[in-house]
Amino acid sequence: MNQTWQFDTIAIHDENHSHQTKPIAQPIIPAVAYAFSTSEMAALVVSGEVEGTFYGRYGNPTTSKLEEKITQLEAGEASIGLSSGMAAISSAILALVQTGEHLLVTKDIYGGTYNFLTHLAPRFGIDFDFVDCTDGEAVQSAIKDNTKALYVETPSNPLLTIVDLRKLSAIAKEASIPLIVDNTFMSPYLQNPLCLGADVVVHSATKYINGHGDVLAGFVVGSKRIIEFIRKRIAGDLGQHLNAWDAFLILRGLKTMGIRMKAHCQHAKQIAEYLMDHPLVEHVFYPGLANHPQHQLAKQQMNDMGGIVSFELKGGLKQANDFMNQLKLIIISFSLGDPETLIQHPASMTHFSIPKEERLTFGISDGLLRLSVGLEDPSDIINDLEQALNGVMEEGVGDEEKKMFSK
Repeated sequence: MNQTWQFDTIAIHDENHSHQTKPIAQPIIPAVAYAFSTSEMAALVVSGEVEGTFYGRYGNPTTSKLEEKITQLEAGEASIGLSSGMAAISSAILALVQTGEHLLVTKDIYGGTYNFLTHLAPRFGIDFDFVDCTDGEAVQSAIKDNTKALYVETPSNPLLTIVDLRKLSAIAKEASIPLIVDNTFMSPYLQNPLCLGADVVVHSATKYINGHGDVLAGFVVGSKRIIEFIRKRIAGDLGQHLNAWDAFLILRGLKTMGIRMKAHCQHAKQIAEYLMDHPLVEHVFYPGLANHPQHQLAKQQMNDMGGIVSFELKGGLKQANDFMNQLKLIIISFSLGDPETLIQHPASMTHFSIPKEERLTFGISDGLLRLSVGLEDPSDIINDLEQALNGVMEEGVGDEEKKMFSK
């Protein structure tokens, strides 16, 4: 990587400059199969003795260019682009943990990851335990003789819990196990877990990396050994490849990631501060607020605080539904990281598959909402929140409930 270039420059430019005329935009090469000059050369490429592309399930020139870029931005040795964020999460876990082995997992995780662990991992003979990864002693105590990896999200989905990656990395290294970090909420622009001691980074590139809500994709970043194993033995054999068109769209999205992330962060902070003062809001979860329990840690290991704000409404499920149904600008949707501001109700949407009793132990109440703050003018976002919140307070609320909502 060109050490003199900053993040935005690397995201936009191809390092391999030449004096030949060439397209500025990355070409899309949709080929499935590739030609060889001789049968001997075909055998050498397939065996890995000579670098090259031989079949679409194992690589593509457009996707390879994107993988090079993600590797640079995450300061890794290698990366692989896959068909979704869940493909990245499952591939990383399957590459490091197998039958009869154990995985430690932070207790506050994305619902899709929970589904994989509770439904599919047991079919592979993989055991796992959830642990509070903000507590280093609890993590150390939970490591077993057959524990083969530690998996965390930071910030977590949806409560934005921050875990200390340097501390967890030290614990993992002492136990000779790799640390896997889901960096989706931050993007490479705001956090680089490999630089903080992690061994593997996963992304749902569907979110901030692409940034336009029109691609499903995922990435695993790590050592060449791990990435090549995933490419040949997991992604290739299971058909999780990322196609050339989606890779092209992400390469295009990367060029604006820096300016997009700055705006997401600026807008989210304004929205979090607004929500803090509304009488219907019980709690606001945003690491940029001074009252966030890991605010100081967030400032140490993140470049900014991200574009996600979660908040809990007084009154629970009814008020949460009434509030969302009164929104006019903000869109009810599952995803995040889009130009549009999106909101969802974790208990009934992204984390619905987690049993209620377990959701509550994770801190996911019926009144919790997750807001992905978009690129609209923040005053318009706040005005929409204001009219919906005030509408809930005015519509069918009796004197006793008004007392409950007041601060």
